[in-house]
Amino acid sequence: MWDKLERLTGTFGPAGRESEAARLAAEYLRPFMDEVRTDKLGSVLGVKTVSPDARTLLLDAHIDEIGVMITGHDEKAPGFLRFITLGGIDPRMLMAREFRLETGHYCVVACLPPHIQEKDDADKCVPLDELYLDTGLDDAAAIPVGTVGVFDGGFYDMGNYISGKALDDRACFMLILRALELVKEPKVNIAVAASVQEEVGGRGARASGYALAPDYCVAVDVTHGHTPDAPKDRTYKPGGGPCIGVGPTVSKFLSDKLRRAAKLKEIPYQIEVFGGTPATNGSEYQISRDGVMTAELGLVLKYMHSPAETLHKDDFENTAKLLAALIEVLE
Repeated sequence: MWDKLERLTGTFGPAGRESEAARLAAEYLRPFMDEVRTDKLGSVLGVKTVSPDARTLLLDAHIDEIGVMITGHDEKAPGFLRFITLGGIDPRMLMAREFRLETGHYCVVACLPPHIQEKDDADKCVPLDELYLDTGLDDAAAIPVGTVGVFDGGFYDMGNYISGKALDDRACFMLILRALELVKEPKVNIAVAASVQEEVGGRGARASGYALAPDYCVAVDVTHGHTPDAPKDRTYKPGGGPCIGVGPTVSKFLSDKLRRAAKLKEIPYQIEVFGGTPATNGSEYQISRDGVMTAELGLVLKYMHSPAETLHKDDFENTAKLLAALIEVLE
Protein backbone atom coordinates (compact mmCIF):
# COMPACT_ATOMS: atom_id res chain seq x y z
CA MET A 1 0.00 0.00 0.00
CA TRP A 2 2.87 2.40 0.78
CA ASP A 3 4.34 1.89 -2.70
CA LYS A 4 0.99 2.76 -4.25
CA LEU A 5 0.62 5.79 -2.01
CA GLU A 6 4.09 6.99 -3.00
CA ARG A 7 3.18 6.65 -6.67
CA LEU A 8 -0.13 8.46 -6.22
CA THR A 9 1.30 11.36 -4.22
CA GLY A 10 4.04 11.72 -6.80
CA THR A 11 1.60 12.33 -9.65
CA PHE A 12 0.92 15.87 -10.85
CA GLY A 13 -2.53 17.08 -9.84
CA PRO A 14 -3.19 20.58 -8.51
CA ALA A 15 -6.80 21.76 -8.30
CA GLY A 16 -8.23 21.91 -11.81
CA ARG A 17 -5.45 19.78 -13.34
CA GLU A 18 -6.08 16.42 -11.69
CA SER A 19 -6.20 14.17 -14.78
CA GLU A 20 -2.88 12.42 -14.12
CA ALA A 21 -3.80 11.65 -10.52
CA ALA A 22 -7.35 10.70 -11.57
CA ARG A 23 -6.11 8.10 -14.07
CA LEU A 24 -4.03 6.40 -11.40
CA ALA A 25 -6.84 6.63 -8.82
CA ALA A 26 -9.20 4.94 -11.30
CA GLU A 27 -6.64 2.18 -11.87
CA TYR A 28 -6.36 1.56 -8.14
CA LEU A 29 -10.13 1.71 -7.57
CA ARG A 30 -11.27 -0.55 -10.42
CA PRO A 31 -10.62 -3.95 -8.73
CA PHE A 32 -13.01 -3.05 -5.88
CA MET A 33 -15.94 -1.71 -7.92
CA ASP A 34 -18.50 -3.00 -10.38
CA GLU A 35 -18.25 0.24 -12.34
CA VAL A 36 -15.70 3.07 -12.45
CA ARG A 37 -16.08 6.25 -14.47
CA THR A 38 -14.80 9.81 -14.62
CA ASP A 39 -17.33 12.64 -14.55
CA LYS A 40 -17.21 15.87 -16.55
CA LEU A 41 -15.30 17.75 -13.85
CA GLY A 42 -12.70 15.00 -13.60
CA SER A 43 -13.70 13.20 -10.38
CA VAL A 44 -13.36 9.41 -10.39
CA LEU A 45 -16.57 7.67 -9.31
CA GLY A 46 -16.97 4.00 -8.46
CA VAL A 47 -20.04 1.93 -7.52
CA LYS A 48 -20.33 -1.57 -6.05
CA THR A 49 -23.85 -2.96 -5.73
CA VAL A 50 -24.52 -5.45 -2.95
CA SER A 51 -28.29 -5.48 -3.45
CA PRO A 52 -30.69 -3.37 -5.53
CA ASP A 53 -32.74 -2.83 -2.35
CA ALA A 54 -29.81 -1.78 -0.14
CA ARG A 55 -28.98 1.78 0.73
CA THR A 56 -25.81 3.40 -0.61
CA LEU A 57 -22.85 4.62 1.43
CA LEU A 58 -20.50 7.05 -0.30
CA LEU A 59 -16.85 7.29 0.77
CA ASP A 60 -15.14 10.46 -0.41
CA ALA A 61 -11.53 11.66 -0.49
CA HIS A 62 -10.26 14.42 -2.75
CA ILE A 63 -7.27 13.88 -5.04
CA ASP A 64 -6.36 17.46 -5.94
CA GLU A 65 -3.34 19.04 -4.25
CA ILE A 66 -2.31 22.60 -3.48
CA GLY A 67 -0.13 24.39 -6.01
CA VAL A 68 0.67 27.62 -7.81
CA MET A 69 -0.42 29.34 -11.03
CA ILE A 70 1.68 31.73 -13.09
CA THR A 71 0.18 35.21 -13.37
CA GLY A 72 2.88 37.15 -15.20
CA HIS A 73 6.49 37.77 -16.27
CA ASP A 74 8.84 40.42 -14.95
CA GLU A 75 10.31 42.52 -17.77
CA LYS A 76 13.15 43.74 -15.57
CA ALA A 77 14.05 40.15 -14.60
CA PRO A 78 13.28 37.95 -17.63
CA GLY A 79 13.92 34.61 -15.87
CA PHE A 80 11.46 35.26 -13.06
CA LEU A 81 7.69 34.65 -12.81
CA ARG A 82 4.88 36.10 -10.68
CA PHE A 83 2.36 33.63 -9.25
CA ILE A 84 -0.66 33.01 -7.04
CA THR A 85 -1.45 29.95 -4.93
CA LEU A 86 -4.07 27.27 -5.63
CA GLY A 87 -5.39 26.44 -2.18
CA GLY A 88 -4.14 27.80 1.11
CA ILE A 89 -0.34 28.09 1.30
CA ASP A 90 1.38 30.05 4.05
CA PRO A 91 3.80 32.57 2.46
CA ARG A 92 6.19 32.05 5.40
CA MET A 93 7.04 28.54 4.20
CA LEU A 94 7.44 29.38 0.51
CA MET A 95 10.95 30.83 0.63
CA ALA A 96 13.41 28.71 -1.41
CA ARG A 97 10.77 26.02 -2.06
CA GLU A 98 11.06 24.01 -5.28
CA PHE A 99 8.14 23.68 -7.68
CA ARG A 100 7.51 21.50 -10.72
CA LEU A 101 5.46 23.10 -13.52
CA GLU A 102 3.13 21.35 -15.93
CA THR A 103 5.43 22.47 -18.76
CA GLY A 104 8.18 20.25 -17.34
CA HIS A 105 10.20 23.16 -15.96
CA TYR A 106 11.52 23.28 -12.41
CA CYS A 107 11.78 26.51 -10.45
CA VAL A 108 12.44 27.82 -6.96
CA VAL A 109 10.91 30.66 -4.96
CA ALA A 110 13.48 33.45 -4.84
CA CYS A 111 14.64 34.62 -1.42
CA LEU A 112 17.34 36.82 0.07
CA PRO A 113 20.10 35.10 2.10
CA PRO A 114 20.32 36.40 5.69
CA HIS A 115 23.74 37.97 4.95
CA ILE A 116 22.22 40.66 2.71
CA GLN A 117 18.91 41.30 4.44
CA GLU A 118 18.27 44.52 6.23
CA LYS A 119 18.34 43.97 9.99
CA ASP A 120 14.75 45.12 10.45
CA ASP A 121 13.52 42.74 7.73
CA ALA A 122 15.10 39.55 9.06
CA ASP A 123 12.00 38.32 10.91
CA LYS A 124 9.37 39.65 8.52
CA CYS A 125 7.19 37.48 6.29
CA VAL A 126 7.47 38.45 2.62
CA PRO A 127 3.94 38.95 1.20
CA LEU A 128 2.86 36.60 -1.56
CA ASP A 129 2.60 39.42 -4.11
CA GLU A 130 6.30 40.23 -3.57
CA LEU A 131 7.54 36.69 -4.22
CA TYR A 132 8.96 35.41 -7.52
CA LEU A 133 9.64 32.03 -9.06
CA ASP A 134 13.18 31.73 -10.38
CA THR A 135 13.09 29.51 -13.48
CA GLY A 136 16.83 29.52 -14.17
CA LEU A 137 16.03 30.50 -17.77
CA ASP A 138 17.44 33.51 -19.59
CA ASP A 139 13.87 34.33 -20.56
CA ALA A 140 10.83 32.74 -18.87
CA ALA A 141 8.45 33.93 -21.61
CA ALA A 142 8.25 30.31 -22.82
CA ILE A 143 6.22 29.54 -19.71
CA PRO A 144 2.78 31.04 -20.40
CA VAL A 145 0.51 32.81 -17.96
CA GLY A 146 -1.92 30.24 -16.51
CA THR A 147 0.69 27.50 -16.18
CA VAL A 148 0.26 25.58 -12.92
CA GLY A 149 2.76 23.85 -10.68
CA VAL A 150 3.08 21.73 -7.53
CA PHE A 151 5.65 21.24 -4.79
CA ASP A 152 8.54 19.12 -5.95
CA GLY A 153 8.43 17.01 -2.78
CA GLY A 154 9.59 13.49 -2.06
CA PHE A 155 8.14 10.54 -0.15
CA TYR A 156 9.92 9.41 3.00
CA ASP A 157 9.50 6.42 5.32
CA MET A 158 10.36 7.69 8.81
CA GLY A 159 9.74 4.45 10.69
CA ASN A 160 6.38 5.02 12.39
CA TYR A 161 5.62 7.91 10.05
CA ILE A 162 5.29 8.66 6.34
CA SER A 163 6.15 12.14 5.04
CA GLY A 164 5.70 13.77 1.66
CA LYS A 165 3.58 16.05 -0.51
CA ALA A 166 -0.11 15.60 -1.32
CA LEU A 167 -0.89 13.25 1.58
CA ASP A 168 -3.77 15.71 1.90
CA ASP A 169 -5.86 14.02 0.70
CA ARG A 170 -4.52 11.16 -1.37
CA ALA A 171 -3.58 9.24 1.77
CA CYS A 172 -7.29 9.21 2.60
CA PHE A 173 -8.18 7.86 -0.82
CA MET A 174 -5.70 5.04 -0.31
CA LEU A 175 -7.06 4.23 3.15
CA ILE A 176 -10.53 3.95 1.61
CA LEU A 177 -9.11 1.28 -0.69
CA ARG A 178 -7.50 -0.38 2.31
CA ALA A 179 -10.90 -0.39 4.03
CA LEU A 180 -12.45 -2.10 1.00
CA GLU A 181 -9.74 -4.77 1.26
CA LEU A 182 -10.73 -5.39 4.89
CA VAL A 183 -14.51 -5.53 4.43
CA LYS A 184 -15.92 -9.06 4.64
CA GLU A 185 -19.72 -8.76 4.53
CA PRO A 186 -20.97 -5.33 3.44
CA LYS A 187 -24.65 -4.66 4.07
CA VAL A 188 -24.84 -1.49 1.97
CA ASN A 189 -24.02 -0.60 -1.60
CA ILE A 190 -20.71 1.24 -1.73
CA ALA A 191 -19.85 4.29 -3.80
CA VAL A 192 -16.42 5.91 -3.85
CA ALA A 193 -15.56 9.40 -5.04
CA ALA A 194 -11.99 10.49 -5.72
CA SER A 195 -13.13 14.07 -6.05
CA VAL A 196 -11.46 17.06 -7.66
CA GLN A 197 -11.19 20.78 -6.82
CA GLU A 198 -11.67 20.46 -3.05
CA GLU A 199 -8.84 22.92 -2.42
CA VAL A 200 -10.72 25.60 -4.34
CA GLY A 201 -14.15 25.11 -2.83
CA GLY A 202 -15.44 21.52 -2.96
CA ARG A 203 -16.68 21.81 -6.52
CA GLY A 204 -15.99 18.18 -7.45
CA ALA A 205 -17.92 16.89 -4.44
CA ARG A 206 -20.91 19.02 -5.31
CA ALA A 207 -21.22 17.33 -8.71
CA SER A 208 -20.36 13.86 -7.37
CA GLY A 209 -23.01 14.02 -4.68
CA TYR A 210 -25.69 14.97 -7.18
CA ALA A 211 -24.68 12.18 -9.59
CA LEU A 212 -24.34 9.37 -7.04
CA ALA A 213 -27.31 10.36 -4.83
CA PRO A 214 -26.14 8.35 -1.79
CA ASP A 215 -28.14 7.75 1.37
CA TYR A 216 -25.08 8.10 3.60
CA CYS A 217 -21.68 9.69 3.16
CA VAL A 218 -18.37 9.65 5.02
CA ALA A 219 -16.05 12.48 4.02
CA VAL A 220 -12.53 11.28 4.79
CA ASP A 221 -10.04 14.11 5.06
CA VAL A 222 -6.96 15.06 7.05
CA THR A 223 -6.99 16.99 10.31
CA HIS A 224 -4.25 18.70 12.30
CA GLY A 225 -1.77 16.77 14.43
CA HIS A 226 -0.14 17.83 17.71
CA THR A 227 3.25 19.51 17.46
CA PRO A 228 5.05 21.42 20.26
CA ASP A 229 4.02 24.79 18.85
CA ALA A 230 0.39 23.90 18.05
CA PRO A 231 -2.72 24.82 20.09
CA LYS A 232 -3.75 21.66 21.95
CA ASP A 233 -7.46 22.36 21.68
CA ARG A 234 -7.35 22.42 17.88
CA THR A 235 -4.99 19.53 17.16
CA TYR A 236 -5.05 15.77 17.69
CA LYS A 237 -2.61 13.10 18.79
CA PRO A 238 -0.64 11.38 16.00
CA GLY A 239 -1.01 7.65 16.59
CA GLY A 240 -4.13 8.25 18.67
CA GLY A 241 -6.50 6.92 16.04
CA PRO A 242 -9.00 8.42 13.60
CA CYS A 243 -10.93 11.56 14.50
CA ILE A 244 -14.71 11.14 14.50
CA GLY A 245 -16.42 14.43 13.80
CA VAL A 246 -19.31 15.70 15.93
CA GLY A 247 -21.28 18.92 15.66
CA PRO A 248 -24.50 20.49 14.40
CA THR A 249 -23.71 19.92 10.74
CA VAL A 250 -22.49 16.33 11.18
CA SER A 251 -24.89 13.35 11.21
CA LYS A 252 -25.24 12.22 14.83
CA PHE A 253 -26.56 8.88 13.59
CA LEU A 254 -23.36 8.16 11.65
CA SER A 255 -21.06 9.62 14.31
CA ASP A 256 -22.65 7.31 16.88
CA LYS A 257 -22.32 4.37 14.49
CA LEU A 258 -18.63 5.12 14.05
CA ARG A 259 -18.09 5.33 17.80
CA ARG A 260 -19.90 2.07 18.45
CA ALA A 261 -17.99 0.36 15.63
CA ALA A 262 -14.70 1.62 17.07
CA LYS A 263 -15.54 0.26 20.52
CA LEU A 264 -16.74 -3.05 19.08
CA LYS A 265 -13.52 -3.55 17.12
CA GLU A 266 -11.33 -2.01 19.87
CA ILE A 267 -10.04 0.69 17.52
CA PRO A 268 -8.63 3.80 19.24
CA TYR A 269 -10.34 7.02 18.19
CA GLN A 270 -10.52 10.74 18.97
CA ILE A 271 -13.40 13.21 18.85
CA GLU A 272 -13.16 16.28 16.61
CA VAL A 273 -15.70 19.01 17.34
CA PHE A 274 -17.08 21.12 14.50
CA GLY A 275 -18.91 24.15 15.86
CA GLY A 276 -19.91 25.22 12.36
CA THR A 277 -19.49 23.99 8.81
CA PRO A 278 -16.47 21.70 8.34
CA ALA A 279 -14.00 22.84 5.69
CA THR A 280 -14.25 19.49 3.89
CA ASN A 281 -16.24 17.92 1.10
CA GLY A 282 -18.72 16.70 3.71
CA SER A 283 -20.30 20.15 3.67
CA GLU A 284 -21.12 19.72 -0.03
CA TYR A 285 -22.51 16.19 0.28
CA GLN A 286 -24.70 17.02 3.25
CA ILE A 287 -26.86 19.41 1.23
CA SER A 288 -26.78 17.52 -2.08
CA ARG A 289 -30.22 16.98 -3.64
CA ASP A 290 -32.64 16.57 -0.70
CA GLY A 291 -29.86 16.04 1.85
CA VAL A 292 -27.42 13.25 2.72
CA MET A 293 -26.60 11.94 6.19
CA THR A 294 -22.87 12.80 6.34
CA ALA A 295 -20.09 11.91 8.75
CA GLU A 296 -16.64 13.44 9.07
CA LEU A 297 -13.67 11.13 9.57
CA GLY A 298 -10.26 12.70 10.06
CA LEU A 299 -6.77 11.29 9.47
CA VAL A 300 -4.30 13.08 11.74
CA LEU A 301 -1.64 14.92 9.72
CA LYS A 302 1.22 17.17 10.76
CA TYR A 303 2.46 20.11 8.63
CA MET A 304 -0.65 20.31 6.43
CA HIS A 305 -0.36 22.18 3.12
CA SER A 306 3.39 21.78 2.93
CA PRO A 307 5.72 19.52 0.90
CA ALA A 308 6.46 17.57 4.10
CA GLU A 309 3.04 16.49 5.32
CA THR A 310 3.51 13.74 7.90
CA LEU A 311 1.17 10.98 9.12
CA HIS A 312 1.43 8.07 11.56
CA LYS A 313 1.16 4.63 9.94
CA ASP A 314 -1.07 3.35 12.75
CA ASP A 315 -3.58 6.15 12.10
CA PHE A 316 -3.74 5.18 8.44
CA GLU A 317 -4.47 1.54 9.28
CA ASN A 318 -6.90 2.25 12.14
CA THR A 319 -8.89 4.73 10.07
CA ALA A 320 -9.21 2.09 7.35
CA LYS A 321 -10.30 -0.49 9.94
CA LEU A 322 -12.95 1.87 11.28
CA LEU A 323 -14.35 2.52 7.81
CA ALA A 324 -14.49 -1.22 7.15
CA ALA A 325 -16.28 -1.78 10.46
CA LEU A 326 -18.84 0.90 9.59
CA ILE A 327 -19.54 -0.72 6.22
CA GLU A 328 -20.21 -4.04 7.96
CA VAL A 329 -22.59 -2.69 10.63
CA LEU A 330 -24.47 -0.07 8.60
CA GLU A 331 -27.81 -1.51 7.46
